[in-house]
Amino acid sequence: MTVRFSRRLAASLALTLGSGLTMAQPRDTPSPAADVPVVYSAEVDSIIHPVSAEYMIQTMDRADQAGATLVVFTLRTPGGLVDSTRSIVSHMIAARTPVAIFIGPAGARAASAGFILTIAADVAAMAPGTHIGAAHPVSGGGEKMDETLAKKAAEDVAAYARTLASKRHRNVALATQAVIESRAFTDEEALAASPPLVDLTASDVPDLLRKLDGRTISRFEGATVVLKTAGAQTVPVEMTLRQRVLGAVANPNVAYLLLSLGTLGLTIELWSPGAVLPGVVGGLCLLLAFFAFSILPVNYAGLLLILFGLLLLALEIKVVSYGLLTVGGLASLVFGSMILIDSSLPELQLSLRVVVPVVLGFAGIATFLVRLGLAAQRQPAVTGAAGMIGESGQALTAIAPGSPGRVATHGEIWQAKAAQAIPEGARVRVTDVDGLMLTVRMD
Repeated sequence: MTVRFSRRLAASLALTLGSGLTMAQPRDTPSPAADVPVVYSAEVDSIIHPVSAEYMIQTMDRADQAGATLVVFTLRTPGGLVDSTRSIVSHMIAARTPVAIFIGPAGARAASAGFILTIAADVAAMAPGTHIGAAHPVSGGGEKMDETLAKKAAEDVAAYARTLASKRHRNVALATQAVIESRAFTDEEALAASPPLVDLTASDVPDLLRKLDGRTISRFEGATVVLKTAGAQTVPVEMTLRQRVLGAVANPNVAYLLLSLGTLGLTIELWSPGAVLPGVVGGLCLLLAFFAFSILPVNYAGLLLILFGLLLLALEIKVVSYGLLTVGGLASLVFGSMILIDSSLPELQLSLRVVVPVVLGFAGIATFLVRLGLAAQRQPAVTGAAGMIGESGQALTAIAPGSPGRVATHGEIWQAKAAQAIPEGARVRVTDVDGLMLTVRMD
């Protein structure tokens, strides 16, 4: 589980940026009859971060306002932030509507933060072939914590897990092992434990509702509730458009693309001041990328390598290095991409299908610009004194050694001298420039 006690500014900023988007309202459902129980159902298939936390909290609030019988969250997650997890759990405990966490379908898992949410729920259920656990905390930046800090973080989360497991009458010892020893448990192991870690197994949400009908559950404060879910009307709750957009941004591959595009946009704006559009798009992409990186377990050495590589590629335009800056920039970009996300979870890894095209794209741009620079270097000078050398012209007067005359060249009339006699009207070519005096020869 990712430990983070700060860096909320970037998340708040990105959420503010997204607040102007039109919100996709949940689908309208017919009003149920007075004696028909209502169950709110939502799916969480992402890491636990401020966006998914907002979605789950809003769902619980809507269920409370509607007087629902139960809220069911179908959960699939590799983990997430401690702060977001605590916000969800606090709201779960205070909610008037009982909350069920269902790990499904078969093959899914609820690791790290998902494990904490599962043992904190009023009802914990798993589909066959699923697993939970591995809740040992890691640093928010992905870097290795020193031994003292790591122990403090683990003990803090372990105490939190013990509190939740005890209040929910679940296996305290296994909850502690999941945090301290990073243990994970299959659905069979979790249910067979004494006391169990979860309450029951079910194949899907309808099967879960059938099995929960008539079941007595204990709320966090000790009160008991008998669930009546037979024939319940299920109300699906979907993420708003803003939540879906920001949830998609919090993907390592999307964040990587946003960082690359943002840097490229700002670089183009610096090359062509006043273009406006590249700067606006680049700034927005970078802000969204920083929001994503405030959530993901980022290795800052990798991030700095990527930024350094992009800087070297940008400098290639201004500095004549004959490709050395490009080679260094590409190497820095590749190594930075390889270590950017410091996590063993496949969901949090950068895909080579994203990294390779980005690196090749920047390589292509840099190569094209280097070729233009080299071609410009080979072109003869066309301005200043150097641009006069080699120009052809015509002698307006006779020129003798030691007796300057006048020539017309480059659209101008110049004083000229020569080492040989040149008759009036002869074609001449400029060989040297000394102030306002040209040296010419017969052409």
